[in-house]
Amino acid sequence: MTRWGERVRQVRSHGMSVFGLVFFGQSVSLFGSRLTNFALAVWMYQTTESAAKFTLIAFSATIPDILISPIAGALVDRWDRRWAMMLSDAGAALGTLALGVLVWTGRLEYWHIYLVVAFSSLLGALQAPAFTASTTLLVPKRHLTRASGMVNVGIALGRLLAPLVAGILLELIHFGGVILVDLATFAFAVVTLLFVRIPRPQASAEAKSERPSLLREAMLGWTYIKNRPGLIAFLVMFAAVGFCDGIVYVLIPPLVLSFASSKVLGGVLSIATSGALVGGLIVMVWGGPKRRMTGVFSFLVVAALILFLGGVKPSAALIAGAAFVYSFCGPFIGSCGQAIWQVKIAPEIQGRVFAIRRMVGGASVPVAYLIAGSLAEYVFEPLLAADGALAGSVGRVIGVGPGRGIGFLFMVLGILMLTAIAAGFAHRPLRRLEVELPDVVGDEPPSPAPG
Repeated sequence: MTRWGERVRQVRSHGMSVFGLVFFGQSVSLFGSRLTNFALAVWMYQTTESAAKFTLIAFSATIPDILISPIAGALVDRWDRRWAMMLSDAGAALGTLALGVLVWTGRLEYWHIYLVVAFSSLLGALQAPAFTASTTLLVPKRHLTRASGMVNVGIALGRLLAPLVAGILLELIHFGGVILVDLATFAFAVVTLLFVRIPRPQASAEAKSERPSLLREAMLGWTYIKNRPGLIAFLVMFAAVGFCDGIVYVLIPPLVLSFASSKVLGGVLSIATSGALVGGLIVMVWGGPKRRMTGVFSFLVVAALILFLGGVKPSAALIAGAAFVYSFCGPFIGSCGQAIWQVKIAPEIQGRVFAIRRMVGGASVPVAYLIAGSLAEYVFEPLLAADGALAGSVGRVIGVGPGRGIGFLFMVLGILMLTAIAAGFAHRPLRRLEVELPDVVGDEPPSPAPG
């Protein structure tokens, strides 16, 4: 056997090595996509000068993913998960190539972007459940939180570096060149998948005896969660927290810009991303707390309290510090929560369950995006105007004027998050989820199915 052949054999034989290679390839691909997304944002603003048309890109990217997720999850459980990720990468590359052709021929229109982004979103719905379910098959149970921390580090690095790199590339090689770079990252991700083997989980006896329709298989993910009260409570609590998080994400810029410059806003956003990066690095090195539910509840409480404090005063230092701590908590919450799902869900159904989880949790985010602006502009800002209904009460504590309504909204969101956390903790099936719902994944990755 050649030295290269021996190296490939070794990579295929060690689950953590395979995970590391797949993670690296997918992270490179995601970074390339972020470069293109930044370039699209610049092109859209320069061409249409319409924020409304730009925000439709986000909806085009999220809605198809949410709607198709149950079917995508069923397909992931039916197929080889490596090929599901390859199909997702190839589909996204095809969409990016279509954009490139339109750019290079000078025919790109804003509505083309919606179509391409929606197409990529449809195939992209395969990637998340396939990658997460594959992680369970490759990574020992004790390292699942650490693996999720690695993923959070990759996401944070992408958010931190992609705008800077994309800005430089736009100056040097323009929009078309950025698309070529993105295509190269897709090719790299596919090549890394070609050199690994992800084991397929053992099918249950019931699955072997009958093959339900694809739609029935898709609904099995919801049935699995519904029949386990702790999991459904976990899902609902995270959806509520995700809703609050979506509003915060949208309204941080107008909150800061109400009293500071765009340069200060850039600094606040960079500090927030740095918090996620530091938190992810700590999880990756440490591996997270032994009692993962304790980690979830503890860091959720910290995030809710810091969100409340971040709205108290129009201070760049206060908001930047709060944004750092809030983002710092994210990798701990997400990594511990992810690991719990991975060890409590049978590997052969993880694609479907994770897709339902993604659909329910993801649906709250666009709703938050939709109502955030209206809540701020038509409800909370008027309440804290100089002559607003709360100017003489709440306004005496946090101030009145532009931005103070958003600050008060952040405080309310902090209270709502604490309420959701308290309700979750009071619900015994959720509080005792880690103890009372048995693990279905052993200390080592599950044995692959034969063949």
